[in-house]
Amino acid sequence: MIRLAAALAVVLVAVAAHPSHAAIRAETVEYKDGDQVCEGYLAWDDSFHGKRPGMVVVHDWMGLGENSKMRARQVAALGYVALAADIYGKGIRAKDAQEAGQLAGKFKGDLPLLRSRVRAAFDTLARNSRVDGGKIFAMGYCFGGTTVLELARSGAPLAGVITFHGGLATKNSADAKNIKCRVLVLHGAADPYVPPAEVAAFQKEMDDAKVDWQMNLYAGAVHAFTIADAGSDPSKGAAYNAKADGRSWEALKVFLQEKH
Repeated sequence: MIRLAAALAVVLVAVAAHPSHAAIRAETVEYKDGDQVCEGYLAWDDSFHGKRPGMVVVHDWMGLGENSKMRARQVAALGYVALAADIYGKGIRAKDAQEAGQLAGKFKGDLPLLRSRVRAAFDTLARNSRVDGGKIFAMGYCFGGTTVLELARSGAPLAGVITFHGGLATKNSADAKNIKCRVLVLHGAADPYVPPAEVAAFQKEMDDAKVDWQMNLYAGAVHAFTIADAGSDPSKGAAYNAKADGRSWEALKVFLQEKH
């Protein structure tokens, strides 16, 4: 998968050099949440003219890196302007799993901070001249999946939310009443970090709030099933699963194509 990501990047650069074809452009963008400077990654197809939908892409617990940047480019190829958000802040990236746990734990333990940080990315994307501010989605991976659900629970005017193997629990399930959009959960059926009890509680939360939600469960998939760097040993609780990765991406595309 790492080689595939690198190959994709090469292809995109090559395509961008030929203006007769669709060209995926990308740039680093700085924005602020209060006094904290964040450094995101913006991707778009510059062969498209006029405003188009937007997508906030939120990284896993390691911080903004190549995986979320790759996903932003893939979403841009679907006709969106994608902003890979920076939740931790400029230059703050986890060096290892221990540091990642500390960083993610800080934000998950402070929902106002987490919601403010992801809302800053949403607002930045909404102000972009290429974006239809009334059609902004959010998607996230692991920690990022938790984050986009909290953005929805905060009442942000989203068109839809997609979470890939994200945590589903929240401190206040009553906040689901603030959700204004459709929700898609893409979940590993064998995920030990988001067990069946948490899944059931989330489903009840959504039903109680009358949210338009759907969930796909992927057999044999554990946590982080779309992350190539997670390795290939599901007995460790987190591992890449090519079949679940491909199926979940197709589910994302179907979700985005729904008309309402």
